[in-house]
Amino acid sequence: MHLILPAVGIGIGNELNALNNTSWIATAYFLTLTSFQPLYGKLSDIFGRKPCLLFAYTIFALGCLGCGLAQSMVQLCAARAVAGIGGGGMNAVVSILLSDLVPLRERGMWQGCINILWAAGTSTGAPLGGLLADSVGWRWSFLGQVPLCFVAFIAVYFVLDLPPVSHDHWLTKVRQIDFLGAFTLVIAVVALLAGLDSGSNLGWSHIITIVALSLAPVFFGLFLFVEMKVASNPFAPGHIIFDRSLFACYLVNFFGVAGQMAILFFMPLFFQAVQGLTATQSGALLVPGMIAGVIASLLGGWIIKRTEKFYAITVSAYALLFVAALPLGLSVWFRSTTGEVVGLVATSLGAGCGITTTLVGLLANAAVEDTAVVVACSYLFRSLGSSIGISTGSAVLQQVLRTQLASRLPNGDEAREIEENVRQSLDYIKELPPHLAAQVRSSYQVATLGALALITIYLAVSFLTAFWIKERPLKR
Repeated sequence: MHLILPAVGIGIGNELNALNNTSWIATAYFLTLTSFQPLYGKLSDIFGRKPCLLFAYTIFALGCLGCGLAQSMVQLCAARAVAGIGGGGMNAVVSILLSDLVPLRERGMWQGCINILWAAGTSTGAPLGGLLADSVGWRWSFLGQVPLCFVAFIAVYFVLDLPPVSHDHWLTKVRQIDFLGAFTLVIAVVALLAGLDSGSNLGWSHIITIVALSLAPVFFGLFLFVEMKVASNPFAPGHIIFDRSLFACYLVNFFGVAGQMAILFFMPLFFQAVQGLTATQSGALLVPGMIAGVIASLLGGWIIKRTEKFYAITVSAYALLFVAALPLGLSVWFRSTTGEVVGLVATSLGAGCGITTTLVGLLANAAVEDTAVVVACSYLFRSLGSSIGISTGSAVLQQVLRTQLASRLPNGDEAREIEENVRQSLDYIKELPPHLAAQVRSSYQVATLGALALITIYLAVSFLTAFWIKERPLKR
C-alpha cells in the first residue's frame, strides 16, 4: 500500500482539504508498523504463527476499510495507524514462517524469491496508484486491499496446516504476554520516529523534536530494564539482545540499511534538483539498481546453499556496499549520470546480497526456540536504520544547503526564501533566473555530497561490524 501512496497523496490532500499534512498518511502507518513488528515474534510463540498471521490480515483489512471510508485527514491517519499494526505482522510472521519451514541452507534462496515480489510491487505500485486515482478515485486504492486480505485469510486458514503451539486456555496465554515490555518498546519507537520526523519537517530545535528525542532513550532504557529484570516471559531476552553474533548482525542490518535507504532517498532528489530530470526519469535510473539487488539476493542465497557458509559472502557484500559509495560520490561530483547509475547498481548488489546473508547468519547463531524473536527484532533494526539514515542525512543536506546558498547568494533574505521554496518544491528551481538556478543546483550538489559523506560512515561501520559475525554450521 505504501508504494501506491506517492501517486494518490495529492488527490487525498485535495479532497480532505489537508494537502500540507499528506506526509502523515505514510508516517502514521510506519510508526505502528515499526513499533509492533518486533512484538509479533514472541506473540507468535505464545499464540502460534497461524493465529498471529490471521490476526494481522484482519487488522490490516480493517485499517484499509477505515482509510477508504475516512472523511477527514485525522480519521485517515488513525486508520493508517491501525493498518500498520497489521502490516507489521504480515511482514514479520511470514518471514518467521519461512524460517520455520525452510531448511537453513535454502533460506537465502527463498528470501531472494520474496525480494523479486517486493521489487515487482515497488516498480508497479506508483503507476497502479496513479491509474486508480485517475479512474475510480483514491479511496479504492485502500478499499481494494480488503478483498485481497479476505482471500489471503481464507487461503491461510484452510491451506496452512500447523500444529498448535499449546492447548492452554487463551487466558493462560494472555498472562504470558509481557505487557510492560510491549508498552515501553512501543513508546520508545514511536518517540524516536516522531522525533526524527519532526526534526526533518519542523526543525531540530522545535519543542516536539526535543521532547520526543529525549523520551526515546529513556523508554529504550526502561524496555531493557523490564526485559532483563522484570518480565518473566520477555519479548527480547538478554541472551538475544547481548549475544555477540546476533547483535553484530543487527548492527550490520541497522547501519547497512541506514546507508542504502538514504542513498535511494537522496539520489532521486539529486537527479531532479541538480541534473534537472523529471520524477519519472529519476525513478527509471533506480531500476537497474533494483534489478541488481534482486539478483544479488538470489546469488547470495545460491552461494550459501552450495557452500553452506555465510560469513565470507556477508563480509564481501558489505565491503562492496561500502566501497561502491566512494565512486558514487565521485560521480555526483562530476555529474556523471552513467557513473551514478553504475554506483547505484554496485551499492544495490552489496545491499541485496548482505540483507539476505545476515538473515541466514541470525538464524544460524540463534537457538531454534528463539527463531521468531530473532527474526522479528531484525525487522525493528532495519526499520530504525532506514528512519535514522534518512533523517540524519536530511539534516546534513539541509544544513550544507543552507550554508552554500548563504555563501553563493549575496542577499541573505533571498537565500532563505530560495531555500524554503526549494524545500517545498524542486520545480521552483526552474522558475529562477539562469544564474540563480545554476547557483542553487551547485549548492544542492555540494549538499548531496555532504549527505553521502555521512552515508559512507554508516556503510563503513556496517562493513567493520560484519567481521564480528560468527560462522555456524547450517544444520537446521
